[in-house]
Amino acid sequence: MSTITPRLYDDAADDLMHSSKAADRVTLLPGEQARLEAGARVRIMWGQDMLRDIIDGRYRSVICAVNDEDNAHGIIAQLVNLVATSQWSVPSVTSYARMFKDSVSVHAAHDREPYILKFDLDSIVILAILRPAGRDHFLLQDLARGFQTVTKMLQGRADRRPVASVSFLGAQSNRLIGADGEEPTFETTLRTMHEAGYRGDVYPSPQMWGAGETGVFASYPFPESLDRMRGGSS
Repeated sequence: MSTITPRLYDDAADDLMHSSKAADRVTLLPGEQARLEAGARVRIMWGQDMLRDIIDGRYRSVICAVNDEDNAHGIIAQLVNLVATSQWSVPSVTSYARMFKDSVSVHAAHDREPYILKFDLDSIVILAILRPAGRDHFLLQDLARGFQTVTKMLQGRADRRPVASVSFLGAQSNRLIGADGEEPTFETTLRTMHEAGYRGDVYPSPQMWGAGETGVFASYPFPESLDRMRGGSS
């Protein structure tokens, strides 16, 4: 077996593309060589452009957040504006969310939040987790309940797969807050999604590209070796 590392680029570009020269980057680590098991992991799409992948038709469903006040800064706004066959607009998305929330407050005030609003853009279905009433943020338990519902909506629906989700971190309009009042870690967020039954793709937020010195993995659950290191084992 050859021990020579394959070259990545044509000409002399390998020498020019040292990661240390890049301001925004991640250090991707190989995953654990465990037994192959279908439907066991969440794939993390480091290095990929979520909007381009959606417009290119790589997904049939997208999971994100929506609120009843202002969605101009969320990915849902970019999607309804970019998908040529969409009959939704940013104001109509917000208006529908407000109408739904008002209706729920009258007819189902004791139901458990959050709710999932479905926006059919013809080529893509958006499964949007509605931000709970009276708050400007999501809690981790909101995310857990939301993904439990989303998982049920995806079961047995081949027409809604493949599916991708935003990370819910670094959001401007719909922040995610942990038990300590701060934004949770990416690992905690992934664990919450995974324990709720989600097995699709997740796109890291752009802010995570500033963690070039910290190794990252391409799927969750993370390798057991990480827990061993945290526990003090080599």
